[in-house]
Amino acid sequence: MLKKLFVTAAAAVAISPLFAQEAPAKEEPKPTTISGFVDAYYRYDFSKNPANNRTSFTNSHNSFELGMASIKLEHTMGKVGFVADLGFGKRAQEFAYNDNGVTQAIKQLYVTYSPKDWLKLTMGSWATHVGYELVDAPANRNYSMSYMFSWGPFFHTGIKAEATAGKSGFMLGVANQTDYKFSPSGAKKFILGQYTFAASDNVKLYFNYVGGQKADSMAVNQFDIVATAKLSDKFSLGYNGTVQSTKDKTSEGKATDADSKSWWGSAVYLNLDPSEKIGFTLRSEYFSDKDQLAAMSLAPEGAAIWANTISMNFKAGPLTFIPEIRFESGSKDVFYDKDGAAKSGNVSALFAAIYKF
Repeated sequence: MLKKLFVTAAAAVAISPLFAQEAPAKEEPKPTTISGFVDAYYRYDFSKNPANNRTSFTNSHNSFELGMASIKLEHTMGKVGFVADLGFGKRAQEFAYNDNGVTQAIKQLYVTYSPKDWLKLTMGSWATHVGYELVDAPANRNYSMSYMFSWGPFFHTGIKAEATAGKSGFMLGVANQTDYKFSPSGAKKFILGQYTFAASDNVKLYFNYVGGQKADSMAVNQFDIVATAKLSDKFSLGYNGTVQSTKDKTSEGKATDADSKSWWGSAVYLNLDPSEKIGFTLRSEYFSDKDQLAAMSLAPEGAAIWANTISMNFKAGPLTFIPEIRFESGSKDVFYDKDGAAKSGNVSALFAAIYKF
């Protein structure tokens, strides 16, 4: 299954482009704000086989594709507020893959209450805290997604509490089974957790957890770490490492080690911004699925992939163009040529356009 998204207020700082305009003078917050974006792309697989794409949102070859039209309404009044974040298009459909009809358009929908300056309570459906990348195209410097994003959680529906204390932040929540707005029959509640530490204004750490038992009696646990560092006005970097493990449950509810499986991944993001209008990002990711748990059974014995993606961001006002090239190499023959013959490596390229308001 393709899963996952990552939106917290701190995480947005972690991956925002560093070549943005200088911030204007501070103004009083507006009680109601409306924002959004639209995006489209063209992708070409040099092996001429769309099956070579195993990550979210770019499953195409030699085709112009629509991404998503998104609109977000935020309103606050004193200690309370709400967010309604809607998306339309193929990207939104893949994000809400367990939903049908109008609920597929709901990316986030929640209410908040802040009884204290250091405490916020949230109830509804919101983007996951796990991982580095986000479902919204303007929030990422690469347009194509990582394997870790695609196979981790996308969103949670439940209740959570967030607290801050000095340089530390804490989150604890209870939610439905991952990526479900309505809990499926037989599923138990999932536990969410996060600890954040801001070592300085430029260095931040995020330790994330999600775990629970799904409706199919599979127990899932995922541990995740994100680190970001701004080294100068022109150079920054990020890191994401994660491991997800599963165990089948017996009829008595006991885990069976013989059926335990896991996948893990690790990625480095290097960002260079020579000017306000131009930026470059290299994402280098190693994804191991030796147990055939995630990436559509990469090979009969499982396999690993090393994927390197180079993207340029060119900004023209609210419009961003992203030309991108992606090189992938498998530990086994996990890719295919145009006739379906297996091979170990693949190259693809895309060009995306994103308008944000």
